[in-house]
Amino acid sequence: MSAAPRQIAVAKGVVFAASLYPLGRLVLFGLTGRLGANPIEFITRSTGLWTLVFLCITLAITPLRRLTGWNAFARVRRMLGLFAFFYGTLHFTTYFWFDQWFDVHAIYKDVFKRPFITVGFAAFVLLIPLAATSFRAAVRKLGRRWQTLHRAIYAIAVLAILHFWWMKAGKHDLELPEIYATIVALLLGIRLVWVVRARIGRSMSTG
Repeated sequence: MSAAPRQIAVAKGVVFAASLYPLGRLVLFGLTGRLGANPIEFITRSTGLWTLVFLCITLAITPLRRLTGWNAFARVRRMLGLFAFFYGTLHFTTYFWFDQWFDVHAIYKDVFKRPFITVGFAAFVLLIPLAATSFRAAVRKLGRRWQTLHRAIYAIAVLAILHFWWMKAGKHDLELPEIYATIVALLLGIRLVWVVRARIGRSMSTG
């Protein structure tokens, strides 16, 4: 194994271990009785926040790669995206199981009557096909359609921000939502600038 592949393998191992930190923290807190007076709420909020964190990190990979020229960043993007789905699944499972106790009728009412639940549920549903097609076989089979499908992460990030914002707005606590909204807006804004520049460049070259 050459130096570069060895370094990439080490980097992937470090990223994988670091990405398990939120889960390990929850397990440790659960075993030591530090989940607070409302453990279900603590787990729900924690897994939801970490889902958003991993979405932001995943969105940051392409700008980092283009700004630094270090293409190795792309090697961990899929892993980070799958961890976003993993924590999103834990977030949804906690709500579906421990909060609602599999009460489909109550969940149905929540999804259609509470806007922050509606957008959160939509974000999770959109994450499912991205996770299911994140493997090399799916990339080869879908071809150019794969990239089109995975652009849904932009909509997912916006929906996740709305979910977080509306949830916190009821408690008049918007400090964190504002921070994450700014991060997502910056990451999407960078992409928009690239698209506009590319179109201007193409129009000038053909004009």
